[in-house]
Amino acid sequence: MRVRDLLAPGAPPLRLLTGEDELDRQVTGVMTTDLQDPGRYLHGGELVLTGMLWRTEAADSERFVRTIVAGGAAALGAGEAEVGPVPADLADACRRHRLPLLVVPDDIAFGAVTEYVGRQVSADRAADLAALVDRHRLLVSAAGAGGLDAVLDLLGGDLDLDCWVLTPTGRVVAGPADRLPTADRDQLSRAHLAAQRQRRRPPHRVRLATGTYSLLPAAAETTHEAPLADWILAVAGDVTEWTPKRQQLADNLARLVAAERTRRDEGGRLRRRIADEVLALLQQDADPAEIGRALQASTTMATRYEGSAGTAADSQQWLVLSADATGLPDGALRPVLEEALAGATDRALVAALGATGAVVVLPALDVAVPADAVRALLAPLEAGLGSEGRITVGVCAPAAESGGLRGALEEARHARRIAAARVGRVCVAGPEELASHVLLLAAVPDEVRRAFRSRLLDKVIAYDLEHQADLVRTLEAFLRSDGSWTRCAAQLHVHVNTLRYRIGRIEELTGRDLSRLEDRVDFYLALELA
Repeated sequence: MRVRDLLAPGAPPLRLLTGEDELDRQVTGVMTTDLQDPGRYLHGGELVLTGMLWRTEAADSERFVRTIVAGGAAALGAGEAEVGPVPADLADACRRHRLPLLVVPDDIAFGAVTEYVGRQVSADRAADLAALVDRHRLLVSAAGAGGLDAVLDLLGGDLDLDCWVLTPTGRVVAGPADRLPTADRDQLSRAHLAAQRQRRRPPHRVRLATGTYSLLPAAAETTHEAPLADWILAVAGDVTEWTPKRQQLADNLARLVAAERTRRDEGGRLRRRIADEVLALLQQDADPAEIGRALQASTTMATRYEGSAGTAADSQQWLVLSADATGLPDGALRPVLEEALAGATDRALVAALGATGAVVVLPALDVAVPADAVRALLAPLEAGLGSEGRITVGVCAPAAESGGLRGALEEARHARRIAAARVGRVCVAGPEELASHVLLLAAVPDEVRRAFRSRLLDKVIAYDLEHQADLVRTLEAFLRSDGSWTRCAAQLHVHVNTLRYRIGRIEELTGRDLSRLEDRVDFYLALELA
């Protein structure tokens, strides 16, 4: 039972005075008291009911609230029958200590509130279900992902405990997906990744507009070095405010989820062997028929063992992805990509390439721009990458047959070089960019890039730093406007004469002429390199 349930239809007509943000606290029972110091009688999670007879002056409110908060009270119910309306100093104290304050009208007996809470709360049921989940762990580990849904349904129906299993990219593995909006899933997964990156101890409490959630990692034995691939147990409410028995329930459930994840990964060993074989064949420039047989084996496996709708490999279009990572443990990129791409297909073959790289072969995605779809799948992982962490991916154009996969791999590698030349933690480039100047820039050595950029822009940047003249932004806008004075001035919200002065200053500093196409191209490339 949560505090908000005391305000639901059918409950005694209490009135919330303060604590709107704390209504997800668990209520484990009721304590009625008018003692000045009732802390020793609190065990945590109680709704404290009081007639306020302990109050003789305003300072008493602060002492009383501080005492019951230290004792773990979930909320305070103040009755108006004895001393009248709740004083402002009591409301202020509750607000300071983030304690929900409910008003019990003078026509509502404390006994009615106590009886209502008693009917709603049963700590024994929590203990029974904790034991049930513990016993059920081995069954679930052998039953597949459907077993997780069964357990979560049980907890939701019998204990009013809403739980979800999420991936780091926000995909729902198990749990009532319709009761967790997409935006909330994304925020929860990003919050989990950020907490893991900062090495904060779980559970991680996250407050959203829809309520408070607790996040517990469910790391499988196979992914302990790849936190970006771990599953997440998201629980509605703040588990740190629960009773020990109920907290044990959450811990058991997290272990159950981890066991299921380990079972699933063990079942994916055959797929990984096929992925490694396909990559080896591509690197050896093997006969296309041999590559086709390996791909057909993956299709057959998906159809027979995983329930996927299969398509013959020789009639299937394929995508190849070339990926690399920095700031991740060696070998971690493979499970990260396997988990992230599962949101689009369950037939992706991910092979490790060295300590930091990976190559992916997967059925072509039914989207206009595959690179955009891959970027959307990987973008949530940015929250879990540290300052030195990066994932760069190149995507090829769809290959119509297995004989075209060798060329597709080369194309994906070139696209990845373009992605690597960009700024950002997760960068993806597709085949549509291979005819761009960006491909040429990606091949330029770093020292040449720095020298070229420095020769054209250093004096302009230094002038901006000294005079706040906004010359670099003006130069970018001028080039984007194709040298149109009026359009550029309108974009910058300045007079044309001001724009002419700025461009003239740039020309003086650099010795270039922005009316010449060659100089415009040089400036454009320098800005791209920056």
